[in-house]
Amino acid sequence: MSKIQKLIEDFTRKPPPKDFAWEEVVKILRYFGYDQLEGSGSRKKFVDGSNRKILLHKRHPDSTLLEYQIVLVVEALTLHGHLK
Repeated sequence: MSKIQKLIEDFTRKPPPKDFAWEEVVKILRYFGYDQLEGSGSRKKFVDGSNRKILLHKRHPDSTLLEYQIVLVVEALTLHGHLK
């Protein structure tokens, strides 16, 4: 299993992880073809080639995603056809 596949497996497990590093989430989204667009302040937008968007708030100073954000990203990736 590749590193990215292991990362995706960890990200999508049930129950969801309590938190997940921002950099790791960005790696997952890039793997699925999303580019990060600069938003204002801590709001970040990721857009894929089909113009589907995922909006996230980057926490600071602790740059991890909370459980509810992880659930939202997994739901979006599933809805967009990237996950089963």
